[in-house]
Parts: sequence; structure tokens; C-alpha cells
Amino acid sequence: MLAKLTTLGFKGIEGFGVNVEVDVSGGLPSFNIVGLPDTNIKESRDRVISAIKNSGFNLPPKKIVVNLAPAEIKKTGTHYDLPIALSILIALSNKNVFEINLSDFSFIGELALDGTLRPVVGILPMLISAREKNICKSVIIPEGNEKEAFLSGIDFYVANSLRSVFEFINGRMELKNRSSFNFEKSDKQNKLDIDLSDIKGQRYAKRAIEIAASGFHNIIMVGPPGSGKSMLAKRIITIMPPMSESEILETTKIYSVSGLNKGELITSRPFREPHHTISDTALIGGGSNPKPGEISLAHNGVLFLDEFPEFSRASLEAMREPLETKKITISRVKDTISYPANFLLVASANPCPCGYFGHPTKQCSCTPIQIKKYRSKLSGPIIDRIDIHIEMLPVKFDEWANKNTKEETSADVYERVKRAIEMQKKRFGTLRFNSSMTPKEIKKYCKIDDSVVSILENIMDKMGYSARSVDKIMKIARTISDLEGSEEVKKEHIIEAIHYRILDKTISFDGGGFYE
Repeated sequence: MLAKLTTLGFKGIEGFGVNVEVDVSGGLPSFNIVGLPDTNIKESRDRVISAIKNSGFNLPPKKIVVNLAPAEIKKTGTHYDLPIALSILIALSNKNVFEINLSDFSFIGELALDGTLRPVVGILPMLISAREKNICKSVIIPEGNEKEAFLSGIDFYVANSLRSVFEFINGRMELKNRSSFNFEKSDKQNKLDIDLSDIKGQRYAKRAIEIAASGFHNIIMVGPPGSGKSMLAKRIITIMPPMSESEILETTKIYSVSGLNKGELITSRPFREPHHTISDTALIGGGSNPKPGEISLAHNGVLFLDEFPEFSRASLEAMREPLETKKITISRVKDTISYPANFLLVASANPCPCGYFGHPTKQCSCTPIQIKKYRSKLSGPIIDRIDIHIEMLPVKFDEWANKNTKEETSADVYERVKRAIEMQKKRFGTLRFNSSMTPKEIKKYCKIDDSVVSILENIMDKMGYSARSVDKIMKIARTISDLEGSEEVKKEHIIEAIHYRILDKTISFDGGGFYE
């Protein structure tokens, strides 16, 4: 007695089709699953047996072999429970014709011991791939996964138990389908209780994060405790543009395979702020069953790394590749998985271990050796990949207490950011940011006159800037021009951009300082 059904799997954030083949025969009773299953799938044997019995079906002592094809691709997840159990029931029924064409359907769902279906992770990437690759016409999913399924665009039916699915394929029960649901897709930002106007003073730093948000430029803020670094970092999300529909889909895919979206769509830009004690795997991604790390969970949003030098050296160095390629590739002996990691890095650091080196009023208690050791945690290659470097000093009492000074709100700043983003859309023909420009695009869109070329030449010769640093300066200058509505990159734009590269001259830490 042989039965075949189609289900879906996922690798990274991409789905693929899986054929579930079940053979039920006489012989010594056993239940084996083959086809490169992981531990979750191997454990499904006990769930499936209990679910079948507790759903009112008779499961005679037979030899059961389950094959998940293609066998060369590793399978992971609990969503194979339903197709395995259903295939066994079909094989035992000795029935060849059902009320629905089984080849048109894929089946997904985790089984509880009583036979009810539970929501599973990874629904969105699986269903999108099923539609795009024409793997099936319809999918049967558990209750709780409807919102993600609706976004995928494929036809689906929702079931709450193994029994209901079996009755459905036999034509004895109706299931709710896609037409029964109507979820609104929103691309608006969630309202936040924080605003840029909460921060007094720090106009230079506010200008820097405005540029960072406009062109998706990575930024690091260096300053003593209490200067407002964390407050600024948390408010950069309030001036960033709403996500496009494609960004919503891609971001929700990542949260779906991580099991963090709870069936909801991710419509606001993510803001992730892991503690500096985070492990390398949790930050970058990976594990025995690879999962996205914080850099992927921050995709299309902000990754805020407070106390930047306190993160492990291995973690920071591992970020070098995704900062350039906007993705992370995790390699294992039998498999390689890639996750997108196009995040805006916002980092903050103290100038020394005690935090008060260069402070206008407080005395630093660190020795030169301690300061050098602390700063050497940030390598040149990492700093070189961060576009904007700014120094922050404590806000003076006059600025803090001055009630006559009206601070700009996030809405005020966003109007300028929006204009800059519209210019970038027009330039690239899609929602792309200046920070992603290639060398050819820099030459095309950042044309400068001879006087500016001379300034950049002096920078490379006298300051020791790398070619990457000069490219960063050009990209920042392009964003500054966009904020002013200028099609031309002017000399003053280049000069302002140079001022946002302070760590290029202090990274050696040989007698200099963040505040020289």
C-alpha cells in the first residue's frame, strides 16, 4: 500500500517542494523516516502515531516507511507531521480516488498528540515559493498561519485537525479558504512614543543621523556616558521611510523562519539592539540547525550595537562580509545557507573604559595602556566599513534648560529625508539607497570638479584614507546633496562628508584621541 503527497520545505528564506512517499506493508511493526530528516522530523513518528489514534482512526501494526524526496536535501521543521499522517491514512484506506485532486494540493502542519493542528514557522517563504515555482495550486495550512498565507498570494485552506483534513479530501467536510479572509496590508510605520525633539542640543549628531537615515549609511557615535548616544540611536527609526511591499515580504520571511512573527506581518522597520554579551552565532546566525542571527533580523531596519568595543572580536570581524555584501552565508559540511542582512548599523562607543577621556569637566581615570587596549578592539577594517563617524560631547546646561529653543520633531526631519529618498528612487529606478552605489555608479552620479578632486587627493596622501573611505565620502556627499535637493555634488557637500570620518585619523590611537 503506497501513498504520495506533496508538502513544502524551506532552506534559508526560500521554499522548495517535497514529495512525501509512504509505504505501509506487512512484516515486523516499525516506523522509519528516510530522506535526510533532522531530529524534529524523526521525533514526528511518535506525534503522528498518537495523533492518528486519538483522531479516531485505527492504526494496525504494520511496517511503515516514509521517504521525503528529494533525499539529498536536508529537511527540517515540524510541519511534515500532517502530510506524513495523512499519507499513512490514505495508504491504509486502499482508496485511489478522492473528492479533490491530491496532486493539486500541498499539506503543511504540526500535529498535537490529540490530532489538532498547530501553526508552524516558515509558512510565508514556503507558500511564496509554491506559487512562484508552480509547485501546487492550493495549500492546506493550520489555523494561526492565515495572515502569512494571505500575503503569499496562493490559494489556501485552513484546517484545525487531522480529522478535518481527512474528511475534506473525502468530500465530507468544507474548510475555510482564502476567500473567507481579508487582511489589510499596511506599509505605514507604527506610531512610536519617542521623538527626536526629546533630545536637547546635539545638532551635529542629529544632522549625522538624518544623513544616515536618508542614505542608509552605517554610523558610529563616540562620546562619554550621558551624551545621548542611545537616545539618538533609538530615534533614528522615527525618521526612516516606511517599508515597501517587497521589503515587508522579505522581512516577514526572515521572522517567519525564525518563528518570531507569531503569524503577523512585519510592517515596521525592525530595530534590534542585542547586548554585547551575545554569542557569535546569535549575532551572525547559524547553529546546528541554522537560524537567522540578529544581523538578519535587522534586515531592512536598524541594528544598534551599544558599547560597540565590548562585543567579542570574533563577532565584530564576522560582520565584515555582511556589511559589504548585505547577506550572510553559513556553511556546514552538508549544506550552505544564505540569509539577507541589509541592515543599517548604528553603533556607539565610549572614548575609553571609564568613558571620560576628553570630557570637558570630568577627569579620565584610565591609563594610556588601558585606553589603547580598549580602542584596539575596533579593527581598521571594521571602522573602514562604517560610513559616518561622529563625536559627541555632553549637552551643556544652557542648551538643556533653554525653553526658547524649539527642537525639530521627527516629522520635521522626515520631510527632508523623504525628499532625499524620492531623489534616490528617481536616480536608481527603485527603492535603493546611496550607500549601495557601486564604483561605476559613484562615477556616474557623483561628478566633481578639479578643486574637489584635489581635496580628495590630499586626504588620501596626507591622512592615509583608503580608497573605500573615499568612496564612503562620495556616497555621504551624494546623500547630503539629495537632502538639499541638489542634483550636483558640490564642494561644501564633500567637505561636510569628510567631517564624518573622524575615526579614520584616530583608529591608530598613537597619542591621538577621539577628541583631537
